[in-house]
Amino acid sequence: MHARLSRTGVVAGFLIVAALCLPLADLTTAGHDPWATLSRMARGFLSPDFSAIEQIFRAVALTVAFAIAGVAIGGLAGLCMAPFYRLRPVRWLAIALRSVHELFWALILMQVWGISVWSGLLAIALPYAGIFAKVLSEILDESDRRPAEWLGQRVDPLTRFLWARAPLARPQMVSYALYRLECGLRSSAVLGFVGLPTLGFQLDSFFRQGEYGAAGAVMVIYIALIASVRIWMRPRLALAWLVAAAAMLSQVTSPPMGSGALWRFLSQDIVPAPLRQGDPAGLWPWLWDLITTAILPGLVATLVVAQLALVVAGAMAFLGQALIVPRVSGRIGAAAGHLLLVVLRSFPEYMLAYLFLQVWGPSMLPAIMALGLHNGAIIGHLLGRQAEVLVLRPDAPRGLTLWGWEIVPRLFGNFVALCLYRWEIIIRESAIMGILGIATLGFYLDDAIAELRIDRAVVILAATALITVGIDALSRAIRARLGVAQMRRTEARPEISPGRASGC
Repeated sequence: MHARLSRTGVVAGFLIVAALCLPLADLTTAGHDPWATLSRMARGFLSPDFSAIEQIFRAVALTVAFAIAGVAIGGLAGLCMAPFYRLRPVRWLAIALRSVHELFWALILMQVWGISVWSGLLAIALPYAGIFAKVLSEILDESDRRPAEWLGQRVDPLTRFLWARAPLARPQMVSYALYRLECGLRSSAVLGFVGLPTLGFQLDSFFRQGEYGAAGAVMVIYIALIASVRIWMRPRLALAWLVAAAAMLSQVTSPPMGSGALWRFLSQDIVPAPLRQGDPAGLWPWLWDLITTAILPGLVATLVVAQLALVVAGAMAFLGQALIVPRVSGRIGAAAGHLLLVVLRSFPEYMLAYLFLQVWGPSMLPAIMALGLHNGAIIGHLLGRQAEVLVLRPDAPRGLTLWGWEIVPRLFGNFVALCLYRWEIIIRESAIMGILGIATLGFYLDDAIAELRIDRAVVILAATALITVGIDALSRAIRARLGVAQMRRTEARPEISPGRASGC
């Protein structure tokens, strides 16, 4: 029996690690005046320019189409794996799929299909299949098993699943699929930064041209799209939306990659250079050079960014939790707090980092702030929702006294658990920040792909996946030592459950 860990001790440990990482962090800002850049951006965002509405509308339509089709493919694949998730090969496959970020999948898939529909669809579907497999298996495990047992031993497993287990879990599955579609919209938009014609592509184009008003229009429409997803996406309309998405994607054209691209990728491109050249003895020097010049430096930078971002997320969560509770901040303050958290958690970390990059320049600071604010807004929202339903004594105080002496102590365990759940996601997202020029693992992967050294890129990708899996295992071990079980949902919406919301 392992000794229990102290929650305050775990928090103190993370703070100490972050303090040790601080001297290694590049927090320098660009030579230009950030306030001048911020003022130009603010003017554009406060007066959005919708003159390019035709371009924006097409990008919105493609963002929605990629998200719906990608989530549908990933959900179907995950549903097929979910009943067999206890089998080790299925579980390992799901872990491998979801441990690689959508942007990394896109960069690799583009080497086979170019900037095409299939690159975008599979970049979303592959990691989502792994996520769906895990979550749907948990939903099935939590459903009532008695109807399936009543069918007797002669009934085959497929019939048992379709008629006794799936119907009971269907409401939760549909609710989770809607939540995952929100994540899919974020993923689809971000894929535009690597060339796909979604909202990220338009945002990047407008920023490069200095058209901040048009960029503001993109962000206004994007927030409205995310906020309204549960209004326009109804389960009974899912098939119609899927048909419309397929029709929209069929109009996307892309340059051909040539015949045999997939075979060449599998048989040549991903094979280490020494083996392709008939020099097996050179494999270890090649791998050692890759480890010392790319993987280790990228890993150190990734961990530094992630640990500092985790501390920022914790601070943001404490602030956000207090902001959205009416008995702490008042009705007006709670409404403003909700609006702030909605905006911060609606924008993907990558998109926020891109915006901050325009202000501070290429350093770790944009990535740390983007990761910290986005994840802190998610944690703060979840804690605030839990704080609103706490049963308080009749003479409980209000304001900061209530927050500091009643809410924080009662929800501190949930706060620690949520931070641990988000830790793996922060590590995963820290790695992709390298595509923006920050020297995390994604920087070296993007550099290898740019040099057409796909064999190096695949090894870096595998290292990234292993790091993510390792952090996830460490997080689960810490939670087990803390005695923190996975928290149940307090209502039908799945984002209340940190374990199920942690993948977005």
